[in-house]
Amino acid sequence: MTDQDWRVYTGTGAPRGAPIDNLPKPPPWRRFPGSGHVEARPVSDGGETSRRIGDAANRWHLSTDHEVAMVNAAIYLRRPLLVTGRPGTGKSSLAYLIASELGLGPVLRWPIGSRTLLKDGLYSYDAIGRVQAASARPHDEPDIGEFIHLGPLGTALLPYELPRVLLVDELDKGDIDLPNDLLNAFEEGEFRLDELVRISKQQPEVTVMTDDWGSTATIRGGRVQCRSFPIVIITSNGEREFPPALLRRCLQLHLEPPSEKQLGAMVAAQFGPTEGVDVARLIGEFMQRSEEHGGLAADQLLNAVHLAVELVTAGVHQPSDPEWKSLLSAIWHPLQSRSV
Repeated sequence: MTDQDWRVYTGTGAPRGAPIDNLPKPPPWRRFPGSGHVEARPVSDGGETSRRIGDAANRWHLSTDHEVAMVNAAIYLRRPLLVTGRPGTGKSSLAYLIASELGLGPVLRWPIGSRTLLKDGLYSYDAIGRVQAASARPHDEPDIGEFIHLGPLGTALLPYELPRVLLVDELDKGDIDLPNDLLNAFEEGEFRLDELVRISKQQPEVTVMTDDWGSTATIRGGRVQCRSFPIVIITSNGEREFPPALLRRCLQLHLEPPSEKQLGAMVAAQFGPTEGVDVARLIGEFMQRSEEHGGLAADQLLNAVHLAVELVTAGVHQPSDPEWKSLLSAIWHPLQSRSV
């Protein structure tokens, strides 16, 4: 067997033209019998993927061989992939590359903050809105499904035939209990909606809104269970350690700062040809500045390239050295504060 034979994901991010149809079978202990009706996943994400990882025709060398291997291992084992690394190393972009190449629809993104709870990712129930609607329509009781909205995690666990890609972004910023709270959802691939469980005998099926704009899903018995476990990318900037129980259920991938080749690929994906701009020189200066200041983010390079392209377009082909160096100093500012 060659290296390419087993790889479902190749790392190019280039769409295949149709959703993948040859996913490997999951391990017996990661097979889920989810049932129920869910609308077909949206095809378009409104340009979000292109905004994050650039034009599909120019996505090349964005992932290393090790990154590709780890993504494939996570797909085979149906396990979340915990991606660590400095800010700006492309952790979040990995989810968009996977979804784009495998044709799995828009990425379901769950940004984590200090007050984020597990339920925020699963679903929300607008009880006050339902009471107000009932008061406004006393002879026409509103359907409870109109007031339930699945979150990114809840939508990812719907019984799709093909997995969705879920990005749990910056989990290390969340409450200390959140990683442990995620364990059951990741291990069992299911969750309950208590408000629907209570009325399941009177109303066994309820149609609710999903995290995909304008889409709905039908929930049976107040329970959601996946059929194909989602491809879960969890990112962390390393601000704190995670409990062993979560680490045991994840594969771990540490991303090193992008190489010169990868930076060139990022610029090509975002800008295509850049006539009049010496991109190679900019990348070299960026890498030197990054080494001097303890690491810069790749988007700081993209900001500099964009400004250089705009200056060329405006007819300022070569700004004066002091002016340009001043601009670069402002754009390439250190990400870490230094003690005086």
